[in-house]
Amino acid sequence: MQTLVFDVEGMTCGGCTGSVQRALSALDGVSDVHVSLRPGSASMQTDSSHVTSDQIAATIGRLGYRARPRVAAQA
Repeated sequence: MQTLVFDVEGMTCGGCTGSVQRALSALDGVSDVHVSLRPGSASMQTDSSHVTSDQIAATIGRLGYRARPRVAAQA
């Protein structure tokens, strides 16, 4: 498992963070998702055999937010 952290731009309220959290939690290979409005970030545990950082960024992007990976570290 890897810990990934993304900077997420464009979230303005708790509804935004909830939408991002639900979408990421629904991805196969993603668990323990935490989304924060201030600063705009999303952290999660991932299984790289099931999901890539590009897929995660695309999922966030489909919600209308901009996401960039910040940190990738082994858990």
